[in-house]
Amino acid sequence: MSASGVLAIDAMGGDRAPEIVIAGLEIAAERHPQVRFLLFGDEARVAPLLAAHPRARAASTLRHAPEAVPNEMKPTAALRLRGSSMRLAIDAVAAGEAEGVVSAGNTGALMALAKIVLKTLAGIDRPAMAGIGPSARGDFVMLDLGANVQCDSRNLVEFAVMGEVFARTVLGLNQPSIGLLNVGAEELKGDERVREAAEVLKASPIAPLFHGFVEGHDIAAGTVDVVVTDGFTGNVALKTGEGTLKLVRDLLREVFASSLAAKLGYVLARPALERLREWLDPRRYNGAVLVGLNGVVVKSHGGTDALGFAHAMDLAIDMVLHRFNARIRDELTRMRPAEAQAPAPSAMAG
Repeated sequence: MSASGVLAIDAMGGDRAPEIVIAGLEIAAERHPQVRFLLFGDEARVAPLLAAHPRARAASTLRHAPEAVPNEMKPTAALRLRGSSMRLAIDAVAAGEAEGVVSAGNTGALMALAKIVLKTLAGIDRPAMAGIGPSARGDFVMLDLGANVQCDSRNLVEFAVMGEVFARTVLGLNQPSIGLLNVGAEELKGDERVREAAEVLKASPIAPLFHGFVEGHDIAAGTVDVVVTDGFTGNVALKTGEGTLKLVRDLLREVFASSLAAKLGYVLARPALERLREWLDPRRYNGAVLVGLNGVVVKSHGGTDALGFAHAMDLAIDMVLHRFNARIRDELTRMRPAEAQAPAPSAMAG
């Protein structure tokens, strides 16, 4: 990790904060003893929890935050809460006191505050929300997951660049394959912005990694390591995938409880089912990243537990450790000749 090695933590964000935040911090502190944490939260509530978690206490500096952003608060209102734990944690990144921030709080507020306070990296038009998911061939990353409902071809190209760096940085892939999500794999399919983005990528330095267009079924199949799309489509795909996984878990539970023979079958199949459960455990994939900003920003699911929150911190630490933003800057510099030869972006489409 770089010299500072500090993460800012919103201790009051999430459905069960600050309890699960501090319990997750205890796990992260054991995994990453070299990292320091700046905790922002209600001192009266957080300090007793730290006293019960020695590793978290030793690795952390607690700063009192008199306010917290409620889950139902609109982003515009959250911007006015200058003393909220979320705002103070993001301010610490902007001031150079920390290299990244992790919060399980209000998603809209976190995105709005991070974009306004941290601002986008030079060469990035819009930040994107990226997340990891399971496929038949291993983990993949998809972006955008909802930060940008409307995108043009330039945005999609930038998402591809950031996704490729993410796959190398976090997933450890040397040559991650990239696909543009489309209504068909044929070159003439899709609207103008998707076809324009494809032409830019084909002419760019990352062309050898560009698979081309992929369809919805390719996501779970693991056809590519990086799935690129606009925020509207990505969010729908994300929620559909989450719903499908929940349905599968519920159906398996129902089937194995349906009869004595089924219960006996469960006993025999239990080791394999445990492996499946671990593979599909949503806590393993907890943590969506707002990429393209001057600082690492990780959004944990608000309803996660301590293990899930620790995974979100693992994600932030990996990105800092591997100089994620510096790699994006390097890749954008390589991409500029291809972008200069590309047609002007088409008008935004949903």
